[in-house]
Amino acid sequence: MSSQLKNPRRAIRAKKNSSPITRHPSRGQNRLDAAFQQLRSNSEKALIAYIMAGDPGLTETEHLVLELERSGADIIELGVPFSDPIADGPVIQRAAERALRSGTSLRKILESVRILRTKTQIPLVLMVYYNSIHAMGLERFCREAASAGVDGLIVPDMPPDEAGLLKGPAESAGLDLIFLLAPTSTAERMSYVARESQGFLYYVSLTGITGAKIKDMTEVGKNVGKIRKVATTPVAVGFGVSTPEDAAKVAAMADGVIVGSAIVGRMAAAQQDASMPAQVGRFVHTLKSAIRSASPNAPN
Repeated sequence: MSSQLKNPRRAIRAKKNSSPITRHPSRGQNRLDAAFQQLRSNSEKALIAYIMAGDPGLTETEHLVLELERSGADIIELGVPFSDPIADGPVIQRAAERALRSGTSLRKILESVRILRTKTQIPLVLMVYYNSIHAMGLERFCREAASAGVDGLIVPDMPPDEAGLLKGPAESAGLDLIFLLAPTSTAERMSYVARESQGFLYYVSLTGITGAKIKDMTEVGKNVGKIRKVATTPVAVGFGVSTPEDAAKVAAMADGVIVGSAIVGRMAAAQQDASMPAQVGRFVHTLKSAIRSASPNAPN
C-alpha cells in the first residue's frame, strides 16, 4: 500500500455539472435494486452490515458473510484494508491493521467474493479507498470486481465531482457507485449527490469518523427528509448507529441502516473464540429485529 500514489484522484476532478451516472442499458436490475425493491414490498428497511474483509482472515470473512445473511443482514459492505484511512475510527483502523497483517489484498478479496457467489446472492458492496483502485487500474478493477460478483462501490475519498474517470469503467462493468452526503451539505449539494448516487445514497449522520455516537436524532431525521425529497435511490444512514435502539430510530426515518464499528468491535472482542461468528450473528439479529419493530407492517 505504501508504494501507491497518495492523491491520484486530484488529477481526475470532473466538472460539477457533469451528466449523472446512468445504468448500462444491457444490465437491468442488479442485486442492490432487487433487495430494496423486495424490502419495500414488505414495508421493511434494509440492514446494511459492514465488516473488514480479511479480519482476522479471508476464510473467516466468508463464514461471517453467510452468518450475517442468516442473521438478518440485507446488504453487506466489505471494507478493503488500507494503511492511510481518512474516515475510519479506531475500531475499524485496528481491523484494517489486522487484515493487512494477515496478508489481505484487494485481489484476494475479489477471489473471496467469487467463492461467496457460489453460496449466496446477498448484495455485496466494497468500501475501498481510491489508491487501491488506482494501483490495480480502473478498468481492470471494475471488470474483475463485477466478474467476481461485487454489486457496488463506496469510495470514501472520492466524491462524485472527482469520480470522472471511474464512472465509465464502473458503468460498463455494471457496478453501482454509491456516494456519501454529510450533515453539512447544502441543498444544492444534496440534489447533486442524490442525482449521482446509485444503489443507495449513504448519509453520514455526523461530522467525524466511524464509531462516534449520534447526538441529535432529530437533526438526522430533518436532513434525511430533505434528501429523500430529491433522491430517486434509497437513502441509508451510517456512522453512529451502535445499538438496536439506534437502529430502530434510524429505520423510522431512512430506507436503510448501516452498522459497522459496533459489529467490528464485537468481532475483535471474540476473535479468539470459535463461536465468534455466532456471537456476531446474534447481535446482528437484534439489530434486524429492532429495525422490523420500526416498521409495524413488516413480516416477523
